[in-house]
Amino acid sequence: MRSRMRMLLLFLAASVCVSNAQTNNSSNDNKQQQQQQQRSIWDEPVKFSTKTKDSCSMVVSGAGDYTRLRVSCKGPSQGQTPGRSYYCDFQGKPNLCRAYNLNPRHFFTQMMWDMRKLSHACQGPKVYRPQMCKKYPDEAQMTFLASWPKTTTPKPSKPVQEPRKPVVPAPAKPVTTPKPVKPQPQPVKPQPGKGPQTKKTTPKPGKTTTRPTEQTDSKASRLASEYCWKSFHGVCSYFISWFQN
Repeated sequence: MRSRMRMLLLFLAASVCVSNAQTNNSSNDNKQQQQQQQRSIWDEPVKFSTKTKDSCSMVVSGAGDYTRLRVSCKGPSQGQTPGRSYYCDFQGKPNLCRAYNLNPRHFFTQMMWDMRKLSHACQGPKVYRPQMCKKYPDEAQMTFLASWPKTTTPKPSKPVQEPRKPVVPAPAKPVTTPKPVKPQPQPVKPQPGKGPQTKKTTPKPGKTTTRPTEQTDSKASRLASEYCWKSFHGVCSYFISWFQN
C-alpha cells in the first residue's frame, strides 16, 4: 500500500510540473509573437502603391505616449524628369484600442488600404479610422499633422457663362410735338392787409355848347335893360330878340 501511494504522489507531481511547463511555454510564445509584431511595425515598413503608381512606405515610430506614422511617396519618372516626392506625418494613441494591441500591424494595413485608393497619399482624410478600431474616440485614431510640400485644395472653378444674345433695339416710336398751350392770365393775389383796389374813373368834363336862342335872349335882355324902362324890360327884350332872329 505504501509503495502504491508513493507512486501516485510521484505521478501527480510529475503531471503538475508538465502542466506548469506548458503554460510557461505558451506565455513565452505569446510574448515572443507580440515582440515580433512590434518589431515588424518598427523595423519593417508597410509598402504600397497609389492610384497614380506612386511608390509609398509607412514607417511607425514612438513619440512619448503617442505613436507617430510617416508616409513617404515617390512618383514614377517621366522621361528625363524625375517623379514627384512627398511625405506626411500622422499621430495618435492607437494603443487605447484593444484590437490594436493584439495585432498592431493590421491596424496600419487597414490605413494602407484607404491610401492606395488615392491619387495623392497625403491628400486623404485628416483622421483615419481603421475598421478594427472604428468605435474608439478620435484620441485612439491617427490624425494628420503636417506634410511636405504643403498640399493646397484647389478652388472650385467658376461656371462658364453662356454667351449673351445680342439685344435687338425696339423700333423707335415717332416723336409727337406737344401743342403750345396758351398762357392763361393768373389772378392777382391780394396783398395782406389791403382790400381789393378799384380804380376810380373820373369823368371827363364835357363841352357845354350854348344854343343860339339862349345867346340872343341874354343879349336882348341886356339891351332892354340899357334902353328901356324897367316896367317894359320884358316887352323890349321880346321885340329885340325877335328882330335879331
